[in-house]
Amino acid sequence: MGLTATLCERIAAARFEDLPPETVAAARRLVLDGLAVGVAGVAEENAVPILARCMRALGGTPVATVIGCDFRIDPVRAAALNGAAMHVLDFEPMWSPANHALSTTLPVALALAEVRGASGRDVLTALVKGIELQGWLREASGQHSFDVLPFHPPGLVGPMGAVAAASHLLRLDPARMACAFGIAASRVGTLWSNCGTMTKSTHCGQAAAMGLEAALLAEAGFTGDAATFESPQGYAATFYRDTFKPDELLRYGSAPWRVVKPGFATKMFPSQFGTHFAITAGLDLHARIPSAGAIRAVQLVSPCLPYVDRPWPETGLSGKFSLQYTLAAALLDGEVAIRTFTEERLHAPDIQALLGKITLRQDPAIPPKFEAMHVRVSVELADGSVLEGRCDGPRGVWGQAPISETEHLIKARDCLAATLEPDAVDRCVALATRIDEQAPAQVRELMALVGAGSPGSWERGSTSTYSSAGQPLVRIAQLGPAKAEGQTTPLVCLTAETGALKNHRSQRVNGEEAVG
Repeated sequence: MGLTATLCERIAAARFEDLPPETVAAARRLVLDGLAVGVAGVAEENAVPILARCMRALGGTPVATVIGCDFRIDPVRAAALNGAAMHVLDFEPMWSPANHALSTTLPVALALAEVRGASGRDVLTALVKGIELQGWLREASGQHSFDVLPFHPPGLVGPMGAVAAASHLLRLDPARMACAFGIAASRVGTLWSNCGTMTKSTHCGQAAAMGLEAALLAEAGFTGDAATFESPQGYAATFYRDTFKPDELLRYGSAPWRVVKPGFATKMFPSQFGTHFAITAGLDLHARIPSAGAIRAVQLVSPCLPYVDRPWPETGLSGKFSLQYTLAAALLDGEVAIRTFTEERLHAPDIQALLGKITLRQDPAIPPKFEAMHVRVSVELADGSVLEGRCDGPRGVWGQAPISETEHLIKARDCLAATLEPDAVDRCVALATRIDEQAPAQVRELMALVGAGSPGSWERGSTSTYSSAGQPLVRIAQLGPAKAEGQTTPLVCLTAETGALKNHRSQRVNGEEAVG
């Protein structure tokens, strides 16, 4: 039996009963995290509303919920939109080797569960299977550090994880699953150059959608290369070449499951994970800096990570991928939160002044991988004294104590509160944290809750007008940088003074933001 066939047999054979309690507990937390950051992603960034407006105009049977947008669409587009929503804030967990395995898998499981009437137990099992495959593909690839990664990882392994998740819910036999992998293999690839733009969110959304569509096609009898992992011109040979280790891929399902070991790093800052090292070092130094004006110069030393060397980010979204900007925010504000990446904060005079004082040196001696890297920060003050800081890994990184359940619930509740009322937040938390105990009706209830959004929330975006067959004329409205008067925005931040999470609310009053 070949590599692909053996792998498909193992994926098909795994059942919920094979998942130990610690695996179930980890997957429950992932379900809540994904839904929460998805709700916040739609509320706080324009990318998903623009996508939603365009995709809705294209039509599709309205059977699957779009998070935060108050409408339904076909399951493939729902997976695309919900995957983008879960990723757009860069607030979902990070994996080892580096990948975004949640936003590429969970939307598939939820869309199919809603359409096919599957239970929460099946949602959780599908999620674990999809993440497991992505993790072993990343291990088998041999491409573990950023200097040897030609593609953004979720665009390569995400569609395959989505196939594994969908195959569980569709009950595909190993032969059809193999075809689905072959179909998906022709739909992979995402570019690093799109990091810091709206398109990056679609790396995960489209990975989910392409994997789901491949599985649906295979279910219908459509064929693809059924040996894509070992074919001379197949998936592994094309994208990984001589670095691919097939034996690693066949460790799929070996105890413990990858959601437990190496597990995931829960993000407590909504930005690219490498910036968390600079943020953590900056937060540690914040309390020792008398004032912004007291900073004469800042030097930051990091690994060679060219795509996060952005001394002057042009947008808040680009700021999520700037070591310099995230460090500046941590030093000045003592927190890094969703509001850190607004246009207003980016272009504030104090931030712009400090950006001009930061020098980044990327040291090739520091390994360019999250598991082994570190950053060093030196802040020279006006009196000539120098403050030194170093971060070998943010809290919750692999090998350290995980983020506590209490802290994670604060993050999740704040994100859900972007659009949901307190009672709805409570119900979402109750359903998601016991997802494996929910009947199909409760899974649909959960999706209805997170799908509610604000009326017309998906109408935000760029200005354009077009029509499509069978659809009314659609206008995509323009959303300015200021939110509506009186809108409340949830903020999650880590304070330098206490090292603890604080639950803030900001409200626009006469165009100004007041924090309480």
